[in-house]
Amino acid sequence: MRKLLIGAVVSTLALLFATPAQAATIRPVTGFGSNPGALQMFEYVPDGLPSGRPAVVVLHGCTQDAAVYARGSGWVGLADKLRFKLVLPQQVSANNFNKCFNWFQAGDIKRGSGEAESIAQMARFSAGSRTYVTGLSAGGAMTSVMLAAYPDLFSGGGVVAGLPYACATSMIDAYSCMNPGKDLTPKQWGDKVRAASTGSRSPVSVWHGTADYTVAPMNLRELSEQWTDVGAAVDTHAVTGMGHGQPIAPGSGCGQAGPYLLDVGVCAAAELAAKWRLGEDGVQ
Repeated sequence: MRKLLIGAVVSTLALLFATPAQAATIRPVTGFGSNPGALQMFEYVPDGLPSGRPAVVVLHGCTQDAAVYARGSGWVGLADKLRFKLVLPQQVSANNFNKCFNWFQAGDIKRGSGEAESIAQMARFSAGSRTYVTGLSAGGAMTSVMLAAYPDLFSGGGVVAGLPYACATSMIDAYSCMNPGKDLTPKQWGDKVRAASTGSRSPVSVWHGTADYTVAPMNLRELSEQWTDVGAAVDTHAVTGMGHGQPIAPGSGCGQAGPYLLDVGVCAAAELAAKWRLGEDGVQ
């Protein structure tokens, strides 16, 4: 685990966000599949984007919507600069009153069913040369779901303030996972992923604030143990003093501060984009 220092990323962020935003808009998409989880789909495609560019599935947290999180986290600015598309699933209150993805419901976390299958259909519909998945809080927990159930779809994932796959099987159980958290052995965590699907596992980045009292910081360790046990390359990022939310750096052009979008001078989205080399494939 490494502690992030603000000064180490400022110059990188300045370069990443130097280009002004393009004229593209976040737009709704229909007809992407059978949508068994009854989710909404939005997409952000920078103007003039060449075919075959990478795609990132971005999963919002509770009480948020797709557009607020995509812009506030910095992903829209990065898509403009580095030339890739965003796939933006959105929860609806009919599924969950607080608009949380249902990462704790058995019918929504299995391959081929519920919300997980809806998100997979969106990813397939907008597939790029490489597709990644990331999300915050409930969206981070759903990122774990997608990596566990659909390893064939994703080249990597970023879990921000999230939870291990199959940590809970009910809403009541979900609160125990969030805080104080569950301490299982690496094999116990890994067995849950192996039961979800087979196949090689892509790299996973795990981000968490050390002062997160909503989703206990111990979940960073449990996530690391789960994915390491199934053979994924894992890197962890403990953001010192940060509460529950997405690390952003508006002063360097990354994101817009708001509820669960925390200005800590560190941009998780930019670091993920760099790790995933989203500016490559011949386009800078």
